[in-house]
Amino acid sequence: MFGIGGPELLIICVVALIVIGPQKLPDLLRSLGKGVAEFKRVGNEVKSTLDDEVGKAEAAARKKEVDAEMARRKAEKAKQEAAEAEAAKEPAPAAEAPAEPAAETVAEAATEEKKA
Repeated sequence: MFGIGGPELLIICVVALIVIGPQKLPDLLRSLGKGVAEFKRVGNEVKSTLDDEVGKAEAAARKKEVDAEMARRKAEKAKQEAAEAEAAKEPAPAAEAPAEPAAETVAEAATEEKKA
């Protein structure tokens, strides 16, 4: 933690003992310990809050992707159903209808009717 080893920590404790005094040092260390514990608690709360928010954002993104996929599939299905309905509407190819008589044949028939 901060690169402080045993010898450095011992020097800090000796200096603190000399500056603060033996009566106030335990109270100071107790207060320092409580402050460090409170700092860790707040840090953990912030971390858990961030993790929750990231999880919510990821869930929202996944939901959006799923919704988009469902909409795509629904559109694809509607398009396929429309194509099937259109295919059902088209009449089956009819047998070849007899060709209409040529204009000359109609004219000849009309002439024969007049003669008769």
